[in-house]
Amino acid sequence: MSQTTKPAKRGRHTVARHGELTSPGPLGLVLKLIGIALGVVLVASMGVAAYAAYDLTASFTGGAVALEGQDPVPPDIGAIEGGVNLFIAGTDACEPAYAKYFGDRCSGPDAGGELNDVNMLVHISDAPRRVTVISFPRDLMVPIPACTRKDGSESPAMSRQPLNSAYSYGGLSCIVKTVSQLSGLNIPFAAKVTWGGVIQVTNAVGGVDVCLASGIKDSYTGIDWPAGMRNIQGLEALQFLRTRHGVGDGSDLGRISNQQQYMSRLARKLMSEDVLSNPATLYKLATTAVHNVTPSQSLTNPLTLVQIALAVKNVPFDEIAFVQYPVLSDPTDPNKVIPDLSSADALWAALAANKPLKLTGAAGSNGGVVVVQPTPGATPSATPSATPTPGQTTAPEDQAVELPSSITGSTAAQQTCSNGNLRGNG
Repeated sequence: MSQTTKPAKRGRHTVARHGELTSPGPLGLVLKLIGIALGVVLVASMGVAAYAAYDLTASFTGGAVALEGQDPVPPDIGAIEGGVNLFIAGTDACEPAYAKYFGDRCSGPDAGGELNDVNMLVHISDAPRRVTVISFPRDLMVPIPACTRKDGSESPAMSRQPLNSAYSYGGLSCIVKTVSQLSGLNIPFAAKVTWGGVIQVTNAVGGVDVCLASGIKDSYTGIDWPAGMRNIQGLEALQFLRTRHGVGDGSDLGRISNQQQYMSRLARKLMSEDVLSNPATLYKLATTAVHNVTPSQSLTNPLTLVQIALAVKNVPFDEIAFVQYPVLSDPTDPNKVIPDLSSADALWAALAANKPLKLTGAAGSNGGVVVVQPTPGATPSATPSATPTPGQTTAPEDQAVELPSSITGSTAAQQTCSNGNLRGNG
């Protein structure tokens, strides 16, 4: 899909909106950007926020990555036609402090390698602004283009490889180039964070409260948790994000749904007064993130980062969608999946049309999560309300684009809980 046609401006469609919060200032606005995307996206935006603290500038810009094959970034993101795209990769680097938690992954012959096990494209639409986070399965078999390595050499193009191998061929830039080729989108911004970085950022916000509709037991990650709400920090955050056998049908697609619950609840945590009104927490978060994120060179401009944050600061929860890239079973390998190009084309067309998305598929793929009713007594900052954001209008329901049911996902206005494997006896 080309990103050269700028959709006509139209009113904003909403069903419910969250209550307004007191403006937290530039740092807080940047923090909101990441809350919208994910725990991993959190890290990227926190790194962005950290950049606003000028004494951390050098740490954030060091090691920034040039993105190959993407259009130059204009001085004003408003000049980017078709919306703004930001890619976030989460990698499984065997960092010394966390290697012991990865078992055989960090003790065998592949311990020195690094795979992009979490792959998320964050699309911020043209005005009216909406946010769509598309998660790509790590075992998605796709063509990987030729990529320039750090040393200047070039990896050969390959017609069929797992998506999570792209980082090993050419780093962050190669993942972005691969997803850009798959989606037809220009992706001018990107960031990478390791699992250890996710742990550090989760700790900096005091943990994230996740919901277990039923108990989870997973010997691979060490989880043995009962049903109910649970605040996860440190190792537990890594266990929750990595568990596959403990939720749904035990597949990677079920794990993605579980990770999206984390993203949504992290967004709520960041939007809460506990974080936005606490300068010490904000600075700790920024300081932690800036040392745990590798940004693209395009993300090291503080003005650009603030513009991105301002673009999403008024997006209501019901227009922040977390969806999975649609896939089909790989006929040659039951452990892999291939692109469902027909359904994917419908998603890209909906984003190009800049219309509200109507999700018709399940909240999560492969039974990873279930939708629950909002917790009674939740605070306005964490629960959507019907109060419109000043200066925005609503659009008729019939303007929404209905996505195929093969595209699973939910909005940040919905609350999901992990569908653990101890169903009925959690």
